[in-house]
Amino acid sequence: MSIPTDHVDAPRTVRRLARGAAVTPVWRNAIGGVTFRTDDGRYIKHGPRNAETSLRAEAGRLSWARRYVEVPSVIETGAGPTNEWLVTRAIEASSAVEPRWIERPATAVGAVGEALRALHDALPVADCPFEWTVPVRIANARRRGIRVPIDLRTPPPVDRFVVCHGDACCPNTLLDDDGHGVAHVDLGALGIADRWADIAVAAISTEWNYGPGWQDALIEAYGVKPDDERLAYYRALWNAT
Repeated sequence: MSIPTDHVDAPRTVRRLARGAAVTPVWRNAIGGVTFRTDDGRYIKHGPRNAETSLRAEAGRLSWARRYVEVPSVIETGAGPTNEWLVTRAIEASSAVEPRWIERPATAVGAVGEALRALHDALPVADCPFEWTVPVRIANARRRGIRVPIDLRTPPPVDRFVVCHGDACCPNTLLDDDGHGVAHVDLGALGIADRWADIAVAAISTEWNYGPGWQDALIEAYGVKPDDERLAYYRALWNAT
């Protein structure tokens, strides 16, 4: 996953959805999908159909979460035989991995940790219709032909159930100009799970985005002490599924 640095042609569907607005590619994901920003304040996410989740599923989660936290508002979503798309209203904030934040890792990492805790505290478990527990994730992997190792099929005891982001990597937190986390994006897997399922991924993603040495800072900003057992388990599950 990265910010595109090469030329990216906007697919015909993206040009149609842009309705004459200029489009700029701003993000490429691991399965070949690209997100474009229009010059009239929208984002168009377009990519191949994905067996793990879908943009239609993300649209439903965004609409639910928006009642409680700052996430993009959905304009429209759709799909064709091989591709799907999601159009949202832009939020005036920047990804925690944009160049100016890469140059200020302490600010960015602290903001991501604090914003993740705020997300977990704000989203009501009792009202959430979505699930991201270990059995659900293992079943999803099985449907995609992935055999999860036996030692990952029994998780550690739950510390605290929250509504997890589902992809809490640092790029998916948006920061304001002062370096405070103000919004979240890419919520296609949002659902109830142990909070360490998110914390583990957010912490390890600091290494991918800012280099080694920032994991403990993120966990401290979240407001807990490192839990080595749960961190190791949920990182392994992330990699396995």
